[in-house]
Amino acid sequence: MKRTLALALGVLSLSAVSLALATSPSAAPLSWTPCPQPNGPADQQCAAMSVPVDYREPDGARLTLRVTRLPSDRPAARRGVLFVVPGGPGGSGVEVLAHRGNALRKALHGAYDLVSLDPRGVGGSEGTGCGFRADDRDVINSLAWPGPGGDISDGVARTHRMADTCARNGGAVVRSYSTANQVRDIDRIRQALGTAQLSMYGVSYGTYVTATYAQQHPENTDRVVLDSTDDPNPAQVERAWRANTAAGADERFPDFARWAADPARDRDGLRLAELPSAIRPMVLVLADRLDRTPRATTSPNKPLTGNILRQAVQQALNGDADFPWLARLIKEAKDPRTTPALPPGYAMPLEDRATTVFIATQCNDVSWPRDAPGYAQDVAVDRVRHPLTAGEPVTITPCAFWHSKPADKPVRITSDGPSNILMLQNLRDPTTPYFGALRMRTALGGRARLVTVDRGGHGAYLANGNACGDRAVTEYLVSGRRPTTDLRCTA
Repeated sequence: MKRTLALALGVLSLSAVSLALATSPSAAPLSWTPCPQPNGPADQQCAAMSVPVDYREPDGARLTLRVTRLPSDRPAARRGVLFVVPGGPGGSGVEVLAHRGNALRKALHGAYDLVSLDPRGVGGSEGTGCGFRADDRDVINSLAWPGPGGDISDGVARTHRMADTCARNGGAVVRSYSTANQVRDIDRIRQALGTAQLSMYGVSYGTYVTATYAQQHPENTDRVVLDSTDDPNPAQVERAWRANTAAGADERFPDFARWAADPARDRDGLRLAELPSAIRPMVLVLADRLDRTPRATTSPNKPLTGNILRQAVQQALNGDADFPWLARLIKEAKDPRTTPALPPGYAMPLEDRATTVFIATQCNDVSWPRDAPGYAQDVAVDRVRHPLTAGEPVTITPCAFWHSKPADKPVRITSDGPSNILMLQNLRDPTTPYFGALRMRTALGGRARLVTVDRGGHGAYLANGNACGDRAVTEYLVSGRRPTTDLRCTA
């Protein structure tokens, strides 16, 4: 997490795969059919697109991807395609356009056809899962939260088993879940759309996919927006992103503490203390108590543990709208007369394919250390520095025991390329912290401008009500006018 970009200054050479793609025929045009989603735009469309499982073997096995679009509702104003890159790894582009498509269309005044995809293994796209055991797909177990006191022995056994399961059941398809292949798939979609250039809007993990695409295909990018970005260090990528969330939670938590101590919370019974300074020690003490004595919940056979509370805190810090349910959980966990209700998604195992894509992409993108004692030491140090997250961001994962090496080297993001990138970043983002975004800004150099929003939470554009940040992105995507220097937006 503390290593710098100087660890990996080697420039990615043009590989055989890149050469093959450069000379490959254009993809066949897409055939669109209606696919409206619940509570989404009525005119959402989908298409199927065939891609190689392994681009090194273009005539080998193939996967069918689900591509989606919302055509411009103002054809006279249309200027091109805005490719919306979902987060994750494992986010669904079909769901993104269903949930955010109308807001994007309204903000952008019909300037674009909005296009996205379900990446390999996600949603309506073909793929396979590893066949993980149900308990390995538990949200706490899949992240291998350290046990009380920082013990990772259970995590070592579990993650080793999960890596073995993927090697046994996943095959070439699971090995193909990677950022490099998502970039290749997006360029195939560009070809199928018949457009020379894509404008792009990436959020969270999608910013790394977008930045990688812009680095490898600069001539194919028009206007590029990165919303909520992290450190692009090619020696670590996802490993650094996970580690950075420890400091990110510390930077964001005071926002929740102020909210939870506000006298206005008395109206709904969610005020946790009179002073914001009392909230953090309250949560830490409660988590330690739940480590020792978990509480029964309204979900049968699923007690509230210290790690579930810690994970709930991390999740709720992503948006102010989640503060009420977190405060309610804390209040119920403290009251021996109540039976706490777990937050949505904590009572049932995660879906196998979703868990597989999330884990496999991290393991296929970059090599991870393989020594379990090293992870144990990292956890011991991180628990002291960042007790809110108790060592989870640096603990062991299945990547430590992954059976295959990355097929592609992570791309080094550089200042080489057109100056057509706009970054938007909340100042207190718990998932992609500001200090990581600054490293991306440094790597991009003169190619980018950074708009900093004095807000907390994950996701900035059309997400937190900051008119200054929203205006900067909208103006750039619609008119091409970008701030001449980095910009700071007040709360």
